[in-house]
Amino acid sequence: MNIVRKDLDQNNAIVTLRIEKVDYAEKVDKTLRDYRKKANIPGFRPGMVPAGLVKKMYGKAVLAEEINKLVSDNLYNYIRENNINILGEPLPNETEQQPIDFDNQETFEFVFDLGIAPEFEVELTKKDKVKFYTIAVSDEMVENQVKSYTGRYGKYIQEEIVEEKDMLKGELLELANGKVNESGIKVQDAALTASYMKDAQKALFVGAKKGDVITFNPTIAFENEAEISSLLKISKDEAKTITSDFQLKIESITRYHESAIDQELFDKVYGEGVVTSEEEFRAKIKENIQDSLVSDSEYKFGVDAQEALVAKFDSLTFPDAFLKRWVLSSNENLTPETLEEDYSKMIADLKWHLIKDKLAKSNDIKVEAADVEEYAKKVAKAQFAQYGMIGMDDEIIANYAKDMMKKEDTLKNMIDKVAEEKVFAIVKEAVKLDNKEVSIEEFNKMFETK
Repeated sequence: MNIVRKDLDQNNAIVTLRIEKVDYAEKVDKTLRDYRKKANIPGFRPGMVPAGLVKKMYGKAVLAEEINKLVSDNLYNYIRENNINILGEPLPNETEQQPIDFDNQETFEFVFDLGIAPEFEVELTKKDKVKFYTIAVSDEMVENQVKSYTGRYGKYIQEEIVEEKDMLKGELLELANGKVNESGIKVQDAALTASYMKDAQKALFVGAKKGDVITFNPTIAFENEAEISSLLKISKDEAKTITSDFQLKIESITRYHESAIDQELFDKVYGEGVVTSEEEFRAKIKENIQDSLVSDSEYKFGVDAQEALVAKFDSLTFPDAFLKRWVLSSNENLTPETLEEDYSKMIADLKWHLIKDKLAKSNDIKVEAADVEEYAKKVAKAQFAQYGMIGMDDEIIANYAKDMMKKEDTLKNMIDKVAEEKVFAIVKEAVKLDNKEVSIEEFNKMFETK
């Protein structure tokens, strides 16, 4: 076999593979002999089918399969052995590739276009500047978290006098002419909350006492049939027909009381004895918020660093025509018009991929299993924190992280993220950081669509 490479420019090359009969004849013959042994053709005993008949029936398909395998294996071996950093996949040349005739040819030529990545080196110095935003933790953020904890760790207490948000329970009876309708709707242990009622009906309940009997009209009190059907335990269609008054004898008044800011709350949030005063509690909350915001700052740094590095290598050239052709051939649903619209973004992403790969190789970045496990724990901890579950037991975090890593796609994504974080750590150390403290509002505005 003969392979010839012809460079058209720094980003485009043509590779021609010439395959002679000596390259494939032996393998084709061996495959046909195997076919003859296994062929089950009426009129012939197994293994006794004439070789000529087997060749006539299967020879062309076997030849084509063997040629295709030779082309694929040798093309990619050539690329690998010559360290050609290709973009996309080799494509058949549209002008120099001649038709292939497996019936009559013994020598075959295959011509492929290669798109080649630009050659460059990534050297970062303190002359390269990237912004780094530290998000300030405001008193309001701390206070909001305190309220979140006092709300979450409160308790329900039985009361004697109704307030708007209390849960009321009792026997609910339908009335007719101001009296209980013995054949009407009866709901034992009915539950309602005055805050969901319209003001006029709400006023009938607020200030009432346990044991009081309140007469009201559900149709007037509530906005829709869904609320009425839920209260009266009837269908929505039946609720549409309700016009009568009902009476509720208040048997219980349940009110949710937020937790006091005391040692019991401190222990529930952070564990027994970790925090012993409100001052320490607020300081710990501020510290936790600051820790949670670090990942946001790092994310923004990554966005800005990527943008700065892509801009730094703005002069890199790419095999544009080849790449567009390859992308269109690889994506059936993509149109040339859509590709043109997205092409600049695609090239920016490709530049970043090449830059990141250069930095990873030049700094010998490796992703170990322990790195991925720590990243998974960080993700797990962040997910718990979204629901206010801070200070979770290490074993719970570790088990949750292991469950996430069992999913192949999730694990692959985590490995990529760890590698990228390591690259950003290299960049952060090499460049000059333009540090700036901002409020959470200012930080969030940076991500608003311009």
